[in-house]
Formats: sequence, structure tokens, C-alpha cells
Amino acid sequence: MILCLSAMYASGKYSSRGPALIPRMKTKHRIYYITLFSVVLLGLIATGMFQFWPHSIESAADWTLDKRSVHDAPLVHLPVSSPIPERGDLSCRMHTCFDVYRCGYNPKNKIKVYIYPLQKFVDELGVPISSTGLSREYNDLLSAISDSDFYTDDVTRACLFIPSTDVLNQNSLRIRETAQALAMLPRWDKGMNHLLFNMLPGGPPDYNTALDVPRDRALLAGGGFSTWTYRQGYDVSIPVYSPLSADVELPERQPGPRRYFILSSQTAIHREYRAELERLKEENGEALLLLDKCSNLSQGAASARKRCCKGQVYDYPHILQESSFCVVLRGARLGQAALSDVLQAGCVPVILADSYILPFSEVLDWKRASVVIPEEKLSEMYTILKNIPHRQVEEMQRQARWFWEAYFSSMKAIGLTTLQIINDRIYPYAARTYEQWNNPPVVKWSSVNSPLFLPLIPPRAPGFTAVVLTYDRVESLFRVITEISKVPSLAKLLVVWNNQNKSPPEESLWPKIGVPLKVVRTKENKLSNRFFPYDEIETEAVLFGYEVWREFPDRLVGYPGRLHLWDHEMGKWKYESEWTNEVSMVLTGAYFNYLYTYKMPGDIKNWVDAHMNCEDIAMNFLVANITGKAPIKVTPRKKFKCPECTAIDGLSLDQTHMVERSECINKFASVFGTMPLKVVEHRADPVLYKDDFPEKLKSFPNIGSL
Repeated sequence: MILCLSAMYASGKYSSRGPALIPRMKTKHRIYYITLFSVVLLGLIATGMFQFWPHSIESAADWTLDKRSVHDAPLVHLPVSSPIPERGDLSCRMHTCFDVYRCGYNPKNKIKVYIYPLQKFVDELGVPISSTGLSREYNDLLSAISDSDFYTDDVTRACLFIPSTDVLNQNSLRIRETAQALAMLPRWDKGMNHLLFNMLPGGPPDYNTALDVPRDRALLAGGGFSTWTYRQGYDVSIPVYSPLSADVELPERQPGPRRYFILSSQTAIHREYRAELERLKEENGEALLLLDKCSNLSQGAASARKRCCKGQVYDYPHILQESSFCVVLRGARLGQAALSDVLQAGCVPVILADSYILPFSEVLDWKRASVVIPEEKLSEMYTILKNIPHRQVEEMQRQARWFWEAYFSSMKAIGLTTLQIINDRIYPYAARTYEQWNNPPVVKWSSVNSPLFLPLIPPRAPGFTAVVLTYDRVESLFRVITEISKVPSLAKLLVVWNNQNKSPPEESLWPKIGVPLKVVRTKENKLSNRFFPYDEIETEAVLFGYEVWREFPDRLVGYPGRLHLWDHEMGKWKYESEWTNEVSMVLTGAYFNYLYTYKMPGDIKNWVDAHMNCEDIAMNFLVANITGKAPIKVTPRKKFKCPECTAIDGLSLDQTHMVERSECINKFASVFGTMPLKVVEHRADPVLYKDDFPEKLKSFPNIGSL
């Protein structure tokens, strides 16, 4: 204001000295404009203060730790005449009952979720609307959301609203009063953009498959939906959380055959289903274990972790790990916590619950982790399961365990998965893919980043480097060098001399080739020297099948193919070197040398060097685990003949060599925590490879020369 007044004063002085270019402003008009300008300026200042000052009213009462105690929550009385929401609109879909414009655009494509402050609702007589208040499970759920990237304490930015009223278990609720409490929420607006979590819907005698609390247009994340109550693309089907998940730790078990083929562990099974299971037990004997509650144990937490069969007591859920398949039958409700226990045990669930909407079925492919059988075909269950191939059962066991770890293991996992599904609906262009939802992460250890920094097609230059590991077979070494040097794309040849007791040949004796040849002498005789990232390697590729690798730079590419198999009698993996139609490993390939040298997990490198074996298998494990892809076998070569080798010479001729290669597969699978190798039934051959054409027309006429 001082500057403005000074400017006006200066203009006044100027006009008094000469002709006025602008008519002199009357005093009353000048005062009017000064006052108007002052009001505008004060308004701008006030707007700025409110913009950056902490928000008041609703947003000031954010979901913080000191507001999670129901004892400290403010008391809210519900008048008898309080409005009650409508029952619920079964026709609701995201485009009819959800305001997506409230979510808006944001660079992270992430919805913002607001949690109402905790309040304790009571009726006019002071009786709470819930007999349990805030459960531990719901508190964990809200805490996880408030700690996530979805959460906002600014109600004006929120896309989705979550009441702090706990409706997980309908048995603890007073239906009418809970509905009135929801309608009193300041942003309720007929439930628009509100999300309720419920795991135990309905009550006796009919046990409705959706929450009975009237909820207007609110979305429902429900734990027992049927095809009649589930609003596809609007509601979210969630699992019934098992409290044993937090109290019992079951170590992951390797997939494979188990002691029992089928196991039933539920205690509240309808008598007709139990009679059918007992009949199956009589027909199939020890292959089926039928458990029930223990009548000789006192009721309590301890008895919930026990199951009995003919007086024998079993620990639950540990016993589930002893079976290949575990039965999950419907009870009074469609959703059963037993499903979560079965998945945790890595047992393939056999689900018999007609019209049940499986948890997160909007994004999860349950065919990969379970068997769903109509209830009327319970009598055929054993025959149906016996027709599933062993390898498929093992994959389903692995997938079942991963489903539990990723989506069932905690209230946090359940809550954030639910929000991610809703997020994908609102921002479909940034949604997670089928593979992201259903494929387990291939890297089971945390210290390795993906090495796929290469473009899809590497540049034409400068070719590849051939690395040859040798000990003292000079004649064979020189022959290999001579043949490799004929490859046009060869940029450099590096010989790794692994013999510390003998010097390499003199320079004059080496073959004369058209590319640089470098000899590196190692300090120790170790197989891992083959994969060391030597400074002399300046190219991106180090392999024979260079042109094939150019098309698939994230794959191992090699000639001899090998296979890993599961030995059902021995209960472990086996190495197979016979030529078959299937391949899961190649013995030469494009080497991810840096990762092998510096990022190989566990003690694998030490194991390889100590046994002088399996360095190629370790490389196959490493690359398959990171990329999730199978190797590529190129055109087979003729069997290499070593003129200097004897029957007692060479690693591969040792009697223990093949036995050790089976042992190392089991060792590596244990270290990686999974079996990353992928089985394929194809190979890459050059065009015209076996066609009856003149050799000069073929790009690779010398295939099989080594």
C-alpha cells in the first residue's frame, strides 16, 4: 500500500506543474478505490492462509494412533428417528453408483482413501451398536490402509471413504442402529464412494451371503458372496481371514507328493457331506484322512488347533501340509476360514461350495491354485483328482502357497489387495496385468536387481566375445579357437587358463586368427572363473549362438539341452542328460557374468568351486529365476571328440559327476526357495539348416563342425 500511495502522490505533483494528461481524481473517488484495493488484497492474503494452513473440521481429525482406542472415542447418541439407508441397490455398477470424477487425475494413478475418525455410537439408552466394538482385525486393516500410499487425511482429496465402524462380523452388530450410524457420516451421500468390509455376513437361520445392514450404494468387500448377491465389477469378494495366520507359522514346503492324497479337516460339516466323505474313506483307505473336532479336549484356543481321527490327535493346521489335496466344503456360510489355512499349508484346495464367488476372483486365476467341484459330484472327487498330472499338482501347490502369502496372509494383505482392485477399475490404463496378479515374483532373494538393461535388439556392433575355459588340453583348445574364429560376428577371443601349475603355450604356437586373442591366467582352479566379468570383455554377449541371442537378449542360448525331473520315488529333483523333447537347461549360453560373480545367492558359488561341478546349472537357475523365462536350445552339434581325453580324464567322465548334478539341482532349489527352471519343447534352427540346398546358400554351413 505504501508503494501505491507514493505513486499516486508523485502523479499529483506532476499534474500541478503542467498540463494534466489525466483528469485529476476527486478525493472521494480516490478513497473509494483505495478501500476497494485494500479489500481485494486482504482477500488474497486470507485465501493464501487458508490454503496452506492445516485443514480443520473433518480433515483435522485424521486417523492417527491416538484415535484408535474405542475408549477414547467420542460418544455419539443415535436418536430413534435417525434416518435408515436403503437396503442396497443390486443394480449398482461403477458407472452408475460411483463418482469417478471425485478421484480425478493424479500422476501416480493412485486413489486416495479417507478413514473416518473413530466414534462410539450408542442408542438413546446408551447401548452400543456393537457388542465387540473395534476388533483387532479391523484395527489392523485400518492401520495398514492409513500407512499405505492410498491414505489421505484431507477429506477434500478423497476418492473413497471408509467408516471406522467395524462391520466385519455381522453377529456382533445391531442391524438397524449400525445402518443409522452409517447414515450419520458427514460424507455418506447415500453411500456414494463408501467402502464397507465384512467377512461374516448373515445370521441364523438363513445366513444371507451378503451383509444385512442397509447400506445404500456403498461398495461391499464381502467374505461370502454368492452369484445372487455379488455385484460383478462393483463389489469385491474377499477371503475370510483366519486368525491362525497370525498365531501359527508354517514354513513353506517343497511341492511334491505328500503322505495323504486327500484330507478333510473341517469340523462343522453337514451330516450328508460327512457321510459321503466317510464312504470315500472306506473305498480308498489310507489315501484319505478324515478329521473332526476332538471330543475329549476342553473347548478353547488350544482345542481349535487340534483335530482327531479315531482317538489320534493331530496338530492343526500343520497336518494340512501332509496332504496333496485338502477339502474345503461350504458350511452355514459360503466363505470359510479353512480356505486360508489350506493355502498357507501349500495344499491344493478342493472347493465344494456351489455359487460361491472365490476371493479376489476378479483378478486371480483360481484354476491355477485350486480344484472346484460341484457339490453333487462329491462322490466322484477321488477319481477327478487322480486324473490331474503330478506336475500340474506341484504347480498348483506352489501357486496356492503364493496366493496365501500375497493376498491372504494378513488383514493388511486383504485390505490393500481390495483397494488395488478398485484402483485398477478407476485407472484401467495403469492397471496391473494378469501376469502381475497371478505370476509369483521370480526373484526370491532381495539383493539382485533385474539385469535386463539391454534393448530388445542389441546393436549390430561390436559382435560377441568367445570365452574358452581350459586347463591343459592344448590340441583341443587350438581346434576350438580355429573353428570359432571363422564366425563373422566374433569380436574377441578370451582364453581363461585355469592351470596354475603349468604355463600356457608360447605365443608363437597359438593359431593365427583375425580378431584379438587374449589369455587370462587365474589364481585358483575354479569353475566360476568361466563366468567372471573380465575387463577384457567389452561386448554385451559372450556365447556361440550369437544371432539367436540377438533376438532374445534376456534368455540363455546354448547347444546341449538338459532337463530336470521330479523323482517321485526318491522325493527329490533329478538331473537328466538324455536327449528328450523337453529342455529346461542349456550347457552353453549367454552369460550374465556380473550377476553370477557378485549376486549369486547363498553359498552356491562356493559349492560349485568345492565340487568342480554344476556352474552351468547355477547359471541356468540364476537367469531363469530373474527373467522367469526358459532357455533357448539352438541347433544340436555333433558330439565333441577330445583326442587327448582318456577314460579317467575329464570332469564329466567321473562316476560321481552325474550324481552330483542331481544333488546340485536340489541344493540350488533349496537356496533359491523355489524351482525357477522352466520346461520348453522347442529349439531354434537356422533357415535351410537341413534343406537340400547348396552349402553356399546357407548362412551357417559349418554347424556341427565341433
